[in-house]
Amino acid sequence: MEASKPTNRLRIAISGGGLAGATIASALQSNPHLEVNIYESAAQFSERGAAVGISVNGQRALEEISTEVRDALDKAGAVKMNSSRLMISCRMRNGSRLQIVQATGPAAGSLLFDLAGAEPTLVVHRAAFLQELLKPIPSGSLHANKNLVKIQDAPDGEKGVLLTFADGSVEHADLLIGADGIHGFVRKYVLGDSHPATDAKFAGFWDCRSLVPFEKAKKLLGEEYFKEDRQYGWIGDGAMLLHDVLDNGKTVQCVAAIFSDGNSGFEDSKSWKTPIDRKKLEDALATWKECPITQGIIDLLLENPEPLAYAEYHHLDAPTYVKGNVCLMGDAAHAMTPWQGSGAGMAFEDAMVLQTLLADVRDASQLAAALQAYDATCRPRSQRVVASSRETGVILCGSAPEIGVETDKLLASLATRWGFIHELDMKAHKAEARFLMHELLKGDVHRA
Repeated sequence: MEASKPTNRLRIAISGGGLAGATIASALQSNPHLEVNIYESAAQFSERGAAVGISVNGQRALEEISTEVRDALDKAGAVKMNSSRLMISCRMRNGSRLQIVQATGPAAGSLLFDLAGAEPTLVVHRAAFLQELLKPIPSGSLHANKNLVKIQDAPDGEKGVLLTFADGSVEHADLLIGADGIHGFVRKYVLGDSHPATDAKFAGFWDCRSLVPFEKAKKLLGEEYFKEDRQYGWIGDGAMLLHDVLDNGKTVQCVAAIFSDGNSGFEDSKSWKTPIDRKKLEDALATWKECPITQGIIDLLLENPEPLAYAEYHHLDAPTYVKGNVCLMGDAAHAMTPWQGSGAGMAFEDAMVLQTLLADVRDASQLAAALQAYDATCRPRSQRVVASSRETGVILCGSAPEIGVETDKLLASLATRWGFIHELDMKAHKAEARFLMHELLKGDVHRA
């Protein structure tokens, strides 16, 4: 099939219609010199999963993109988490559920700290947020059932890339942004099928999640944990339990995350999910029987009609996020474990930087400098977060060597782990990328 003809505007194709793709598409709507289209492989634009936490840096990135994009969070029913409260789980002294105290011996039942700042994390339902992000995008720019199967350079005399879809259609684009997720097709094109960083790797954790009515969660877990919109994380032997409130206080998300002992079934498997039952959950939390919320969490997790365990995967460091006129963003570039709540935030940072750079691109010949500046600005930071997230997960599951669940060591290791993520100056980050792009265009910086 003949490819559609280029227009005078730069054609930006986005592969993937999840949160990352919708954010960059919405971000680029204000640029009249850009024609933006999103291609989603599924039959409809949707998001898997329950809630997503939008960290402080992610919120600031959305604000830098536009007021409208930031407002999509509120319209989707985002709620503030006053803090994340970390507890040492298992046995509580005197058997009391109300005593947040240090026990004799291992510090079971202790309050570690509240992870709080001037700007709290926001928790929002993924599907609701996606729909709000998509609303400003013209319906003619949203293309479902478009499974990308081939990427190739445009023929001689033309710039950009040709995109072939499973239905036989072919589109021409000056730039392809791969926002097609952790197992996306675009990453294989950028890195190559055989590169060790192409396929996501099992990170050593699996988790089980559910969404339940607020009143039911309060009854089974204890009213004392729902006096504020606070996220509770319970640290124990080889696992972490978590619960937080979303949907404007109507729903509670419950999570059990388990650090693998090497026998999870995910180590050598290509599968990322498997059915789970009460026995597997109770076996995984066998040493948690004295923790006040363990049985309640198990009961709530099994409220799902089809309870599933999901493997946590992440990407090894890629040498680049760019190949020719193709770039990666979000989970397609730097999939990470959820332990520092930064996956969405880093995708929004990517969108912010790409928006900044593409706003200055007036000709396809300038795209190479824009993409090189994007890669140099965003890749080192996002890959640092990937590594930090996994390390944090090991600590939060009480499984870090020489730390375990010892209160003082946990405090020392956790208290400063979020600073470099949350405290980034977004305006300076954008300015750095823009400066580098214009230096490249002047020829003052060596082109990689």
